[in-house]
Amino acid sequence: MTIEEFAQHIDVTFNDIALLEQALTHRSYLNEDRSYKNGHNERLEFLGDAVLELVVTDYLYHNYDNPEGELTRWRASLVNTDMLARVAKELGVNDILRMSKGEAQDTNSRARHHILANTIEAIIGAIYLDQGYAAARSFILKKIVIHLEEVLTKKLYRDPKSYFQEQAQKHKNITPHYDVLETTGPDHDKSFVVGAYIGEELIAKGTGRSKQDAQRAAAQAALDAMQWQ
Repeated sequence: MTIEEFAQHIDVTFNDIALLEQALTHRSYLNEDRSYKNGHNERLEFLGDAVLELVVTDYLYHNYDNPEGELTRWRASLVNTDMLARVAKELGVNDILRMSKGEAQDTNSRARHHILANTIEAIIGAIYLDQGYAAARSFILKKIVIHLEEVLTKKLYRDPKSYFQEQAQKHKNITPHYDVLETTGPDHDKSFVVGAYIGEELIAKGTGRSKQDAQRAAAQAALDAMQWQ
């Protein structure tokens, strides 16, 4: 897929396609292609991050009359690394992103997750520079805010560890704890299996690329197992 084809794929017509090319270039790419002069995407990411937060904040403020704390959690669920990496995969960013061969081979690590999320922010920054706020807002609403209904329906804004602890204390009068049950993979790309316990009882297991991710997955699995939704 060419840069121009990708622009069509995401429904944006760029006046300066070089901005999109830069947004899709990770800094590691410059180490392997010394002839490349367009620069990497970190400054665009910086700009896009600010535009994204403003658009989502403005949308939530004008469409929902909920307390600040709730709106803050909803916004966090829409702009966090997991959601943006998911959007990047939906848009096929993996197929067009320019990076070093080493980075390209590291397809499933947490680091790749962050690179994908950052690239979405860079694309937003490129759209903003090329066409202004209205175009960036349209892209964000269509590609990111569209997931808000799922966030609210599945309560993805809720931190599963905090909620599991709250419910365990409410129903069992005990604070849950977590133990690492299994670790696999090389040092740079480990995978963890963590158990969520109430007392000595193993309630559920969760898997993640970090201990924290595995704990969150275990907590959500435990909430499902205990039917504490």
